[in-house]
Amino acid sequence: MKLTSLIAGNPVRGREVLEVFNPYDGSRVGTVRMATHDDLDTAVAVACEFTETPTRFARAEILEKTRLALESQREKFARLITAEAGLALRETRYEVGRTLDVLRFAAMEALRDDGQIFSGDISAQGKARKIFTTREPLRCAGAITPFNHPLNQIAHKIAPAIAAGTPIVLKPSEKTPLTALKFAELLYAAGLPSRMLSVLLGPTSEIAEPLVRHTDVDVLAFTGSEAIGKRIATIAGYKKLVLELGGNDPLIVLNDADLELAVTLAAEGSFRNSGQRCTAVKRILVEEKVAPEFTKRLVAKTKEYVCGDPTDEKTRVGTVISESAALQLESVLQDAVAAGAKVLCGGKRRGAQFEPTVITKVPRECRMVVTESFGPLAPIITVRDLDDALALANSTAYGLSSAIATTNLNHALKAIKTLRCGTVNVNEVPGFRVECSPFGGIKDSGLGVKEGVIEAIKAYSFVKTFSLPW
Repeated sequence: MKLTSLIAGNPVRGREVLEVFNPYDGSRVGTVRMATHDDLDTAVAVACEFTETPTRFARAEILEKTRLALESQREKFARLITAEAGLALRETRYEVGRTLDVLRFAAMEALRDDGQIFSGDISAQGKARKIFTTREPLRCAGAITPFNHPLNQIAHKIAPAIAAGTPIVLKPSEKTPLTALKFAELLYAAGLPSRMLSVLLGPTSEIAEPLVRHTDVDVLAFTGSEAIGKRIATIAGYKKLVLELGGNDPLIVLNDADLELAVTLAAEGSFRNSGQRCTAVKRILVEEKVAPEFTKRLVAKTKEYVCGDPTDEKTRVGTVISESAALQLESVLQDAVAAGAKVLCGGKRRGAQFEPTVITKVPRECRMVVTESFGPLAPIITVRDLDDALALANSTAYGLSSAIATTNLNHALKAIKTLRCGTVNVNEVPGFRVECSPFGGIKDSGLGVKEGVIEAIKAYSFVKTFSLPW
């Protein structure tokens, strides 16, 4: 598969070519012709010069036609993601389904007017006027997306921008660029004005950093690591920022929990998408009384998560994104074991594959639970009670999502009120959401600005206020 970076639908003329390899078997999946700094400047200029914003109806139609096109090619896209990212087909088919939801909700929101009306004569200082608000597009949005959800992440950036009427320049991950470019083809074919979207691949110094710094980019949306997000915040200049960064999400399991449910949540939360989700369960905090039985059940459950060829229908955990990422997980695990942790199952690495792993007796201060471990690790930490669990849950620098397994409403409410993070899910994994609901974190997980289709449309537009005699 030979693709190229796109400026408003047109191929770039750069000479450098990026090769994309399958993390599972090392085969070459495709190539992408990369863009240059000059291409980026051209793409931003083209976006800023665009003035023929489609009507709300036209934007909704574009998004709906794209959804129908993706629906007809959902298996093709799932297999492309599997080839690029090494994720099991179970995961990539699910991702395509989520992307269909993004497009559906964005099309719905494109038709919705959230303007307000205020009477001007409601105070002694007022006049007989009406004040109205309307939402208008920005000149140009920039977006930088990661490898772990190569279709859904770009849809969460592009679809709301289209719904808002704002042109966007996208820089997808160099590890999974083919999915982004094929998705762009669907959008153009659905009638998206070509000047509303450019997709550029290239070195950080040529594309990503200049996009962040560009004075004509009105909003920059980024999903990725906390370190890069903080750098973006220091160099972006005077523009809106939407930063969705890392997470270290806890699952709290109390004595009164439904253990069968809690074990399922722990396994699904830790191992789905090969553990490569910002909202994956990164720490399992279990009350002492139920810890032995919970641990026994989780080990048994983990054996159901077959780790193997991502294209095999029996496989539930494919690879992580690269062998270097798997080596990093191996190092994190070795550090925990050296500090006293015990591996109960899994823990073996083969190339870019890392087995689903359950670890117990994990010290609270070890790297595995203090920082974000981006892989299929399930570290169990025993806690004395709910207060101990909440204090430990809040003890890291992150504040994205969390979950609690309990049958006690008072315990659930206390967790909701106490946990310092963007989302608290009761008897569900930390990452549960629908594609239109607000999503985002605080602390090192983000600035509190939410994503999700509705909130993203707000980020990609501005409110204009005007008044008339009445």
